[in-house]
Amino acid sequence: MTDNSAGPDFRCGYIAIVGRPNVGKSTLMNMLIGAKVSITSRKAQTTRHRITGIQTADNAQFIYIDTPGFQTRHTNPLNKTLNRTVTQSLQDVDIVLFVVEAGVFGEADKQVVQLLPADATVILVINKSDKLKDKGLLMAYAQQVAATHNFTAIVPVSARQGFQLDRLEGEIRHYLPLNSPVFDEDDITDRSEKFLAAEIVREKVFRFVGDELPYTSTVVIEKFEQEGQLRRIFAAILVGRDTHKAMLIGQKGARLKEISTQSRLDMEKLFGGPVYLEIWVKVKSGWADNEAGLRAYGYE
Repeated sequence: MTDNSAGPDFRCGYIAIVGRPNVGKSTLMNMLIGAKVSITSRKAQTTRHRITGIQTADNAQFIYIDTPGFQTRHTNPLNKTLNRTVTQSLQDVDIVLFVVEAGVFGEADKQVVQLLPADATVILVINKSDKLKDKGLLMAYAQQVAATHNFTAIVPVSARQGFQLDRLEGEIRHYLPLNSPVFDEDDITDRSEKFLAAEIVREKVFRFVGDELPYTSTVVIEKFEQEGQLRRIFAAILVGRDTHKAMLIGQKGARLKEISTQSRLDMEKLFGGPVYLEIWVKVKSGWADNEAGLRAYGYE
């Protein structure tokens, strides 16, 4: 139950985090809220859903919306669905964080700029700013990107290192509207534990298999039971071919065992209790080839 007794100076609002793939949007949100609710990897299209991360502190509630990286190739249903998620997330938010990678501003970034509402409060977040050691180069880069849109503020950060995240949070707080909190003080996401469990397994799949596995692989939780503090979770990794299945299982099951172990440890940390986890690999091709298949696995 939310606390409706917040004072008249309480600030609360929705903040969309947008940008091309692999600029560090999910890492940024996780660092801002102080918990890992959005998965990360170097593989493009890691974030496929609209993920909400919540931080409540010092008379303010920040409701972050992590979005998929905007896809410049629209030829398949999954890319179209991901892009629709991005554009929908820009509606009815109070602040937009446009995240770019320091020193890089290509056509994919420019396409995201075209999506930014002209009258919105948009903060330019230059992530991985530690890559540009020369402050003159960083300033020149910031001026180059700033010329493409009327940004409310520009903040260089390093999400991974936590550099200047306090400054970014201060800028966000300044533009949050005066509102009562929407979520409870202890909430960190509006997603269910079942959803988070599937995302954690999917992250480990991409981490351990990487570019060898096609993007049309996903994870479903077939059973999620809780007995006191113990959670029993039964997950299936869906792949398109028998060769992909063998790749995930690894020699004598070593790779699947490592995926399971690392997934279980992350779940126990996030859920705050013991987890019994079993994972199978199943061949199921074509799930992402049409919108019906995408909806069956939770894509909006």
